[in-house]
Amino acid sequence: MAIDHSKVTEQHGGEDETKSYIKKVLGLIAKKDVTKEEAAWITKETVDGFRENVNPGFLEYRKTVTQGGQFAAVEWSDEGSCFKDVSGKEYIDCLGGFGIYNVGHRHPKVVAAVENQLKRQALHSQDLLDPLRAMLAKILERITPGDLKYSFFTNSGTESVEAALKLVKMHSERTTIISTTRAFHGKSLGSLSGTAKGMFRKPFLPLIPGFRHIPFGDIEMMRKTFETCAMVGEDVAAVLLEPVQGEGGIILPPPNYLREVRELCDQYGALLVFDEVQTGMGRTGRMFASEVYGVTPDILCLAKAFGGGVMPAGAVVANERVFKSFFPNPFMHTTTFGGNPLACAAAIATIDVLLEENLPARADEVGRYFLNGLREAAAGHEDKVMEIRGIGLMIGIEFHRDEVGYEVSKGMFDEGILVAGTLINSKTIRIEPPLTIAMDEVDRVVATFRKVLAHTKA
Repeated sequence: MAIDHSKVTEQHGGEDETKSYIKKVLGLIAKKDVTKEEAAWITKETVDGFRENVNPGFLEYRKTVTQGGQFAAVEWSDEGSCFKDVSGKEYIDCLGGFGIYNVGHRHPKVVAAVENQLKRQALHSQDLLDPLRAMLAKILERITPGDLKYSFFTNSGTESVEAALKLVKMHSERTTIISTTRAFHGKSLGSLSGTAKGMFRKPFLPLIPGFRHIPFGDIEMMRKTFETCAMVGEDVAAVLLEPVQGEGGIILPPPNYLREVRELCDQYGALLVFDEVQTGMGRTGRMFASEVYGVTPDILCLAKAFGGGVMPAGAVVANERVFKSFFPNPFMHTTTFGGNPLACAAAIATIDVLLEENLPARADEVGRYFLNGLREAAAGHEDKVMEIRGIGLMIGIEFHRDEVGYEVSKGMFDEGILVAGTLINSKTIRIEPPLTIAMDEVDRVVATFRKVLAHTKA
């Protein structure tokens, strides 16, 4: 059937109108500041665009977690621990892009590294040897724990988990992979197989076969699962874990749990995969959460903060025993943009900032102060707040009811503090600000939490 292009053009506007629209958008991008009229136009175009061309579901979500017309807040610029909407209102970012901004928003060193690389070469040819990929991999060998040595670079967390799963499958003929309840490893089909929440999984069943979910933190169930799998000839290939569950509600492992899991993996010849997409890059008070618990995995997954909040970037780092499966044919698993020069420049600069500014240790210090402040603010509200827990600057506030968490999130957003619930445990809101957050900003967040909580019904 032939397409009537005249009707298509008429429906979507003429070519001249499209060109004019594009030039207007590019002009706004080039401006440092926008006028009130321009801000209003941007807001209207954003809301209309989400409704008509992106996904109207996002608008409905924003309406449930904000008050009044705040759902139409459109972010426009950022710096340090904060971002501003297009109207100029400033927010302290305690969501941090789900853990992206460990070194802050637009850290000058990261931005400069990307700009300098952009002047030379943005992407690589895919065929020749690209230097920054090699240099970043060498840096990762030096800063990651134990015998982790070889790196494969990705663009996101779910891609890192996918690459890790391929490494597991290449390593042996075993097909059983143990994951845990409340786990979140991404939403592409492989990583979704390890993710726990049924709402995300059911529409796409059947997923990758061989996954078994057991309760997080239950070492006896882990031991029994290993034993049972061995007895029936379905030996465990790997255990896939977040050292601290992020989307599960900031769930910390019981004492010695991760060490005992490591021992079981060694006993049964299985690999241990740590998903540190959210916990890595200083978030928990050490460069990697595995260091907090004194456990070295066979495979380490990174993303989110790996690109410094400037570039999408991720990595899978593995020991030679595991990674050598990729040696004979390096094209067994590839990605067009993973490890591109801009992303590598951002990651190298990010690691430099984390080390030079001693941000992992600062996350530990500020996190303790933050956690104590929030707990003091919640005193007397035990009918609303179930628990406040965390490690470093990865803090969860769990309420008795989802509705209380939503109201607190709304109230804090109205006061210029961005927080949000976790994807697996909606009763918990997270506090994951940049590791550079100032103490007076922490005090403001705590004071706002105290004020909002006092006006929220149980």
